[in-house]
Amino acid sequence: MRKLSLLIIILAISSCSKIDENTLTIYSSRQPQLIEPLLESFELETGIKIELLTGDAPQLLQRLKSEGGMTQADIFMTVDAGTLWQAASEDIFHPIDSKILEENIPSYLRDSEKRWFGFSKRIRTIVYSKEKVDPQNLSTIEDLASEKWDNKLCLRTSRKVYNRSLLASMIDNLGYEQSKSIVKGWVNNFATPVFSNDTNALKAVADGPCHVTIVNTYYLARLLDTGKYDQLEIFWSNQSNRGAHVNITGAGVVKSSKNKLNAIKFLEYLSTKEAQDIYASLNYEFPVNTRSELNDLIKKWGTFKEDEIPVERLGKLQRQAVKLAQEAEYF
Repeated sequence: MRKLSLLIIILAISSCSKIDENTLTIYSSRQPQLIEPLLESFELETGIKIELLTGDAPQLLQRLKSEGGMTQADIFMTVDAGTLWQAASEDIFHPIDSKILEENIPSYLRDSEKRWFGFSKRIRTIVYSKEKVDPQNLSTIEDLASEKWDNKLCLRTSRKVYNRSLLASMIDNLGYEQSKSIVKGWVNNFATPVFSNDTNALKAVADGPCHVTIVNTYYLARLLDTGKYDQLEIFWSNQSNRGAHVNITGAGVVKSSKNKLNAIKFLEYLSTKEAQDIYASLNYEFPVNTRSELNDLIKKWGTFKEDEIPVERLGKLQRQAVKLAQEAEYF
């Protein structure tokens, strides 16, 4: 039995030591159908094969921590700057020096220590019912705390990372106490309990008791693309001050990767115009590369001012955002 156990250990070590330089393993919290065309395009261009493992971001992050230096992962990809910041703070990523990434991705959309990079922008802004709301009454997300929106506002739960990052951006801009006062105003104006996702919040604005909500724009685009919900309209918030809230999807090279050169090559590919065009057409998201084309549907929404807070600060302020939501009873 002892000899057999020793043999198993030796075989495990030897198998882990074999590195296939023509294969990359990606741990991703993105839905497979939203990134598979990108992976296929990269494979055709480079001959490097992709093995994709998808799942919930916190679970994947915990798996990476548990696997440590034995992990097969080369890249960790996820959908929020807060999660990327957390992964970096737990020493998951390997810093990258790449002129291509620095040229293609604006500095506020990447980690200042070069550990992770944003590859698409997720704009979180106001959507309203054209049948219930005069857009001249809209201005900022903070204004949704005013009495004129009493019993008219609906929001997704604060337990979702997108809203935690939104609250973090408010704390960064307005301070903790003022942000908490605003969020308490939101809660007072709720027409319904919070929703589990943005899509249900949008449907409640279209067909239910809600008049206005705050969502990621691609959820609206998906509904509009069905040919239904034409009564919904986007409003770019905070255009007179800091601009509409920006979050990202992003990725970094795993510190324990045995294939870092090809992993960097993949990230550089994601920042190219070709890959960014695929991102924009598939996901209704906004490309980070300014040379890329927008999806025709979202192009109709026109230009807008973005909040250019460095997105890494959204991660640094996550704990305060959670505390604020609890104190404001926004659950």
